[in-house]
Amino acid sequence: MRSAFIFCGGGASRFPLEVPDDALVVAADVGLAEANRLGVRVDLLVGDLDSVSAADFQAFEDSGGEVHRHPEDKDATDLDLAIGEAIAAGVQRVVVVGGDGGRLDHLIGNALVLTADRHAAVEIDAVFGATRVHVVRGRREIAGAPNELISLFAVGEPARGVRTEGLRWALDGAELEPGSSLGVSNRFLGERAVIEVADGVVLVVRPDDQETA
Repeated sequence: MRSAFIFCGGGASRFPLEVPDDALVVAADVGLAEANRLGVRVDLLVGDLDSVSAADFQAFEDSGGEVHRHPEDKDATDLDLAIGEAIAAGVQRVVVVGGDGGRLDHLIGNALVLTADRHAAVEIDAVFGATRVHVVRGRREIAGAPNELISLFAVGEPARGVRTEGLRWALDGAELEPGSSLGVSNRFLGERAVIEVADGVVLVVRPDDQETA
């Protein structure tokens, strides 16, 4: 399964990353600075580039990297465009890497865009700061740590037939409504959990939890 790693804004990622040698690496605008900070070579720079420093942009151009520039007056965020570019390149998995600082609307928008139907063809995960996020359609198995916090949110429409294994408070064919708190603050029992969704999409959020140590 070939992956794309997409670096976006919001500040620094604080979760250790391993980027495979064959991964497609995309920077969504100022995400170029985060990739540079982590020492990750970027293949493609996407966005309106209004937040990329002149020095970073010049260095990227000099390295021979590919640039897909979009107008500032556009109907999609830089991250949304970058995910679309990755899917068009034929990857099967997308990992978004960014911070959890900056504007709240950007952070919420970045999380929600992961669940868009137009991105449903690929498996999507993200790291925002130290928080890990997973999009579940169908069935996914997620590695974790005993007692680690995990929350499940329906996005867009009700998620029906939600079943879980390996969580302290199991769901067995439950329906999660958007805005419901039913799936909030669950815990891993062991080192893995299975989440199944018969219909709809669930956004899984694993916040940085100091109590899991």
